[in-house]
Amino acid sequence: MGSCSFGLGLSTAMSGLASPALAAAPTHGPVTTTRAPHKKGSGATKAVPHTTTAHPHHRPHAINATSTEHLTVRQTNTPLKRARTSTSPIDIVTAQQLQRTGQLNVADALARINPSVTISTAGYDASALTSSIRLRGLNPNHTLVLVNGIRRHTTANISADSGPEEGSSPVDLNMIPPEAIDHIEILRDGAASRYGADGLAGVINIVLKKDIKSSDIDAQTGANAYNGDGWQYQFGFDKGFSLGEDGYVNLAGQMFHTDHFIQKGIDDRTGLYDDPALSLAEQTRQTLSLNFGKHFTQSLEGYGFVTYAHRHGEGFQDYRTPDVFPQYFPNGFSPIEAMEEQDFAVTLGLKGRLPAGFHWDANTTYGADDDHMSLKNSGNPAYYADYGTSPTKVRTERFKNEQWNNTLNISRKFAFAPGHSLDLSFGAQHRLEKYTIGAGEPASYYKGGLQGFSGLMPQNAGSWTRNVWAGYIDADFHPLRHLDVDFGGRYEHYTDSGNAQTGKVAARYDFTKRFAIRATISNGYRAPTLLEQHYSALSVIPNGASASLPVSSVAASSLGAQKLKAERSTNASGGIVMEPITNLHVSVDVYQINIRNRIAPGGSFQGSAAENAIALMGAALPSGLDPDNVTATYFTNGASTRTQGLDIMADYNLKLHRYGSLNLSMALNLNRTRIHHLNTYADESPILNAQQIGYLTTASPRSKIVLNAYWKLNRWNVNLRQTRYGETVNNVTYQDMAPAALQYSQSQFHRFVNTPAWLTDLEVGFQATKRIHLAIGGNNLFNIRPRRMPAENSYLGTLFYDNNSAGIPMTGGYYYGRINISL
Repeated sequence: MGSCSFGLGLSTAMSGLASPALAAAPTHGPVTTTRAPHKKGSGATKAVPHTTTAHPHHRPHAINATSTEHLTVRQTNTPLKRARTSTSPIDIVTAQQLQRTGQLNVADALARINPSVTISTAGYDASALTSSIRLRGLNPNHTLVLVNGIRRHTTANISADSGPEEGSSPVDLNMIPPEAIDHIEILRDGAASRYGADGLAGVINIVLKKDIKSSDIDAQTGANAYNGDGWQYQFGFDKGFSLGEDGYVNLAGQMFHTDHFIQKGIDDRTGLYDDPALSLAEQTRQTLSLNFGKHFTQSLEGYGFVTYAHRHGEGFQDYRTPDVFPQYFPNGFSPIEAMEEQDFAVTLGLKGRLPAGFHWDANTTYGADDDHMSLKNSGNPAYYADYGTSPTKVRTERFKNEQWNNTLNISRKFAFAPGHSLDLSFGAQHRLEKYTIGAGEPASYYKGGLQGFSGLMPQNAGSWTRNVWAGYIDADFHPLRHLDVDFGGRYEHYTDSGNAQTGKVAARYDFTKRFAIRATISNGYRAPTLLEQHYSALSVIPNGASASLPVSSVAASSLGAQKLKAERSTNASGGIVMEPITNLHVSVDVYQINIRNRIAPGGSFQGSAAENAIALMGAALPSGLDPDNVTATYFTNGASTRTQGLDIMADYNLKLHRYGSLNLSMALNLNRTRIHHLNTYADESPILNAQQIGYLTTASPRSKIVLNAYWKLNRWNVNLRQTRYGETVNNVTYQDMAPAALQYSQSQFHRFVNTPAWLTDLEVGFQATKRIHLAIGGNNLFNIRPRRMPAENSYLGTLFYDNNSAGIPMTGGYYYGRINISL
């Protein structure tokens, strides 16, 4: 008949696997395995006291017919343990579960599966080209991303547009091919003390495949319901090889393309459907991954992995009417912002044994993201007036973000008596960070710059570095047979931000095999990123302009800017884990996250104050702009917040005998963020306005529920998922159709509510042959969309939806077909 190990699309901490890559001491190395001698092509492994077995590979097209009991190593270097005994909530998402969402991007797939994960449904300008995720409604900068347990470098493309993600420069998960991923681990807990700064909301660990027998290809294509826009297609592969008698190599890649999703309203300037500015970007992406490891001796192992990605993306800017630049565009034009991105990372490591039962692990990682920005189908009228010509495709700026990480970890297990043990790990880390900004061509910034946005001027270009030194210790202690206590401490020194001490205490007590309680308390630290400190930009729209000012610049100082402070957090959680009846696994966790001195854009300045600050940047604005629609911001410590929430996870497996098998699951996240303290300027006026407060508190859904049913019968499989996105609220700006007194106001806003909605996803699969699996499906099957905003909040008549609210996609339904072939 059949059975299934798929539930919600994730396995919870009670029934999933938290691999050593995540579970080990802070970012000190990937999964450790010792392979027994075997014939070439064999994937057999043998666990030793300080190691864990390799995670089994599941072919994407093969629907597993048996429920697997996954094993875990805890957050310290402990032996193998069931994930159900974790002191902290950990969710596991397998490669098959990611694929069955129908999403071709890793971040989008995670948001479909896990209620704690949200993404923005749309973005503006270059921000639309980089994917980001939020855990528990917090900023993407509060989520630490690891690959095989090692810190991943972040993007160079900062989110610069007004919204809840402004200032974030997250790891772009989509720069890793999905075909390379064995599974993803989500630690829903503050983890700065274990893994370093940034993990205030939690940690996401991507574990790459190691299987030497895999040989698979897949292809998928689909489009959105609205006019067939947003057409997507992708081709992917993964191939495993043996490396001698006791090594492995896995090579994987993906080629992905998506067309523009064109959204047009009636332009109130022309009465025509001619402005595609708030459409979704077109992009083409190629990604590759190589994961490898080999035992040189019984006590020495080498490992490493490499990822590379190239992306070309294009997004529309606002339509310019024919009178703006008639010499080149007599019928008007929409500038196109383009990005060429190269993303690269390489890790090399060695691990082995020391005398007296100790083990060591040393690795080094270099990662970089390099973005070249340009503007085409545009021009500079002022440049034309002075020189009689203007280029229509111009390089505007370059951003590059680099990180070099080095780690040495030492670990040992002490066994005192049966059920009484201590697992100890300690180590040191060093990280070098470098952020580079390159200027654009002169025509891009000359006298106000190009139509669309101004290129970066030479005086704002530069390169900045910092070093981060850290030492840590971690212990997992079993003083009693049923009591597990984890301790962790970390000291970090930032050459530009000072020192930080973080720690964590977690405990779990098992009353019976079916019922346990757990609790955690920790503190965290996040230093301002180099991007938050030094980024600058000037964007020009048809009737206004907005500038982002480096916080240390004279321009920002004229508006009251001060040096950024580090964010500091306190995270407390507690919950129960139970199995009330056989095969029904339930966990309930409550949490509270306090973050002090959250970094956010300063209260937007407009009019003459903004114009004067922009002039201090050395920039000139074009004539004819509405002064009330000229704004300037800088990053500042705007507020302290308190986030409280509840997570409930449950899954139940049923054997239906001749009717196959059925897995039912439910996941719920309730989440609320409130302002605990609002920072003020010297005159005691609040730094953040009502709109910016809303970005911190109400732009993410107050609740998210994911219900899933997966049925397997012989060669057929069906997955049905219902997702409820809760209410979001934003204070949106009054635009040009509003009464004159309200237009572009920074103090009066329209309170816009996106009401809750249910979205339905359905996929039907068929195992056509032993090697071929076919699937068709739909996301948001009934084409649900967000509420439309009123005309007075619709910029130039084109902004239909509140793009700053996470949850319901403005693209509506997406329908697809997929084929998987095992070679």
